[in-house]
Amino acid sequence: MDFKELSFPDAPLIKTIPPGPESQAYLSYQSSHESSAVSYPRGMPMALRRGQGATVEDVDGNIYIDFFGGAGVMNVGHGNPAVIEAARQQLDEVTHSLDIPNPARQAMVEVLSEVLPEELGKVFFGGPTGSDAVEAAVKLARYNSKRYPMIAFEGAYHGMTAGALSLCSGSPFKGDFLPLIPEAHFVPYSYCYRCPFNREPETCDLECGKFLEHVVEDSHSGVGEPAAILVEAIQGEGGSIIPDERFIPRIRQICDKYDILMIDDEIQAGFCRTGKMFAFEHTGTVPDIMTMSKALGGVGFPISAVAYKERLDTWPPGKHIGTFRGHVIAYAGGAAAIRFMLENDLADYALNLGEMILSLLKGIEAGSEIVGEARGRGLMLGVEFVQDKATREPAPELAARVRTLCHQRGVLIEIGGHYFNVARFLPPLVLTEELARRGVEIFADSVRDLEKSGR
Repeated sequence: MDFKELSFPDAPLIKTIPPGPESQAYLSYQSSHESSAVSYPRGMPMALRRGQGATVEDVDGNIYIDFFGGAGVMNVGHGNPAVIEAARQQLDEVTHSLDIPNPARQAMVEVLSEVLPEELGKVFFGGPTGSDAVEAAVKLARYNSKRYPMIAFEGAYHGMTAGALSLCSGSPFKGDFLPLIPEAHFVPYSYCYRCPFNREPETCDLECGKFLEHVVEDSHSGVGEPAAILVEAIQGEGGSIIPDERFIPRIRQICDKYDILMIDDEIQAGFCRTGKMFAFEHTGTVPDIMTMSKALGGVGFPISAVAYKERLDTWPPGKHIGTFRGHVIAYAGGAAAIRFMLENDLADYALNLGEMILSLLKGIEAGSEIVGEARGRGLMLGVEFVQDKATREPAPELAARVRTLCHQRGVLIEIGGHYFNVARFLPPLVLTEELARRGVEIFADSVRDLEKSGR
């Protein structure tokens, strides 16, 4: 399929520097009537009217290249025709069914069985968000193991409900709500650019893996026998961090050795984003439990699920429930989206396009004094900003200013990372090479102009 026809043909197009007057009116109304917790319009001030493919249009007629993709939701693109048609047909049938079976639900399970590894033979649909999937996964692990402690990683983000938030490492997310659920323990992730063990890749002996085993093995580490280790095969909000290729297999080995369940969070990295259907597939490992959401719903229909090994299917009826586990529109749209991914070989497309984009970003890194590292896999990419390449002092204000410059010039990006100093690219996977090159060019110009201005 020619993905070019899915997006607006004239992107990017800035008619008035955002936010334009129409957007300002919407933003003013939102500020007056909605919660102060609203966040995204603060970094990208605008009001949206339409989305097509890898592009969106605001109410002032500005058209943007979308390198944000709803934080990893829009893998098959805004307004994907196959998904919209499936959802439209389902609207004339049944739209909500709790967990009573129906054709759309079965179609979703059938297509998931095609893309999941054979070992993950059971699927459970819970509430509508990724947080719900994490809550279900933790409950399943604790129910089966009869243990309570959990191990997660520095840089982890797993959601904002109380249980999921307990397993997020970032104090900006949870600092105001402590104490949360106890016995959540954190160990270093394989973050080679900022290795807490002061190693460089060429001298690394996977100290992060050794430390994890120490925490599990030593009865005086302060961590009781864990129910599970929860990990992102590629960290998302932590800063688009690609771990050492030995790291995820080492976690699998430790889990097997000490009879610990391994939970892989694929909520953001899943569904072709990293060049495989799921990010853990790059590592040759299979978790015991996997969480899914975001792109699972096709074009933003809320849905989440966990897939797990059949031996764990021990909990009785009603042990985990949720009203919107019966969102039939999400089943229909999500199944159509996964079919679209398979029919268009979207994983390979994302892998190849991502390699091209990363090579361009590496060129920016080489010529910039404020870009410490460009990294990524597939179309899950990050650019880390620093005050100085030698000290690697984080520069969150520079990342925020680049985001603003990109927005004003027609490209949407978001900020993440341990220090909120990483520009993150999560574009729809139907992004064309032409739009990709133009978007990176605007990003590069924004970085250069910031440097020329004296920062």
